[in-house]
Amino acid sequence: MTRSTVFAPFDLVEGDRKRGIVLIADHARRDLPEEYGSLGLPAAELERHIAYDIGVETVTRELAAVLDAPAVIANFSRLLIDANRGEDDPTLIRQLYDGTVVPGNYPMAPEERERRLDGFYRPYHDAVGAMIASVAQASGKAPFIFSVHSFTPVMQGVARPWHVGILWDLDDRVARPLIDMLAQDKNLVVGDNEPYDGALRGDTMFKHAIVNGFAHALIEIRQDLIADSKGALAWAERLAPIVDAIDRHADIHQVKMFGSRTGPI
Repeated sequence: MTRSTVFAPFDLVEGDRKRGIVLIADHARRDLPEEYGSLGLPAAELERHIAYDIGVETVTRELAAVLDAPAVIANFSRLLIDANRGEDDPTLIRQLYDGTVVPGNYPMAPEERERRLDGFYRPYHDAVGAMIASVAQASGKAPFIFSVHSFTPVMQGVARPWHVGILWDLDDRVARPLIDMLAQDKNLVVGDNEPYDGALRGDTMFKHAIVNGFAHALIEIRQDLIADSKGALAWAERLAPIVDAIDRHADIHQVKMFGSRTGPI
C-alpha cells in the first residue's frame, strides 16, 4: 500500500534574526494536500488568483535573500483555508470566489472545518508567532513585520488602476514612509489601503502585529507585474532598499499600541 506524502503547512526561510525583520507570505502557494485532490475544481482554476497570490513566493524569497531576513511562507492554497483571516471570519473557507464555486468546500461539516484549522491554519500561525518571538529574542527589540501579497488586475469585471497598494490599520510607522517612497516613482500608481482595507479583525497583521504593538505593513503588488521571475525579482530589488531604510527609523523597533479601527483590542 502506498503511503501519502506528509504535507508541511509552512516553510521557513532562514535569515539573520538579529536584524529584527520578519517577512510573511500568507498566500504564496496554491498547493493542496493529496487527500483533497483539486477540491473538485478543474486544473485551470488552480492557476488563477483565487488559489494563491501569483508571484508572491518569488518576491518573498528574493526579498529575504537580499535583506538577509527570515520569512514564513504558507504552503497551502487559500481555497483550502485562508491563512489571512480570523478563525470566525465567514470567508475563512470559501465556497464561492470571484464567480467560481468550490465543490470541495460545500457542504462544510464542522468537523472538517476544525480539521483544516488544526492541520494547516493553526500550525502556520504557530510558526509565524514562533518566528516573531525568536527574532525578538535574537535582536533584543520589537520586530518589524512585513507581509507580502499580490492582487489580480481585474476583480469581478472591474479593472484596478494601482500598481501596488499598502494596507494598514492605525499604526502608520511603516505604511506612511512606504507609500511616500514608492510614490517617488512617478510611473507607479500607489494605493493607500487599496485595493483592500487593512483593518481586518483577526487577520495575520491583527493577530501578530497590531495586538502586540509591532510596526508592520502589508504590501499588495499587482499580479501582472510579478507573474514571471523577471518581474518578481525586479520588485524584490525595488523593495529591499525601501524596507531597509524604514527599518532604520527610530521608532520601528519600539512597541507602540495604536489600537484598531475594527474595535477594542
